[in-house]
Amino acid sequence: MNTEGLLLLTDDGDLNHWMASPKNRMYKTYWAQVEGTADEEQIKELKMGVLLDGRSTLPAKVKTIEEPKLWERPKPIRFRKNVPTSWIEISIMEGQNRQVRRMTAAVKLPCLRLIRVSIGPIMLGNLEPGKYKIIPKPRIS
Repeated sequence: MNTEGLLLLTDDGDLNHWMASPKNRMYKTYWAQVEGTADEEQIKELKMGVLLDGRSTLPAKVKTIEEPKLWERPKPIRFRKNVPTSWIEISIMEGQNRQVRRMTAAVKLPCLRLIRVSIGPIMLGNLEPGKYKIIPKPRIS
């Protein structure tokens, strides 16, 4: 409910299966504003996979990014004057409940804001909150 960004709605069962099937290894990419400054060790841990509920997540693609230009958030994030924040881009293939938030918390980088920017080949681009666009069906192979 607190995640912003791309939401894909479809009534095409074949497309939905293709996008959701683990065998297609479809990455979902997020921008996460985290509390603290992500260091190389934390990034490495996220890349290798972290332990959640007794099992390791699959390796993720992770990098630090500059603060993106975004829309105003209706409910402001928690702000602490003496604690810096930083941004990371993280791409995962799994879809565990609140996975990105739990992964960042596991490496001591609590997630303050989370924005999904892509699901496989489908990108958010400059689509603003509350807006939608109808896109052509991606080629399913």
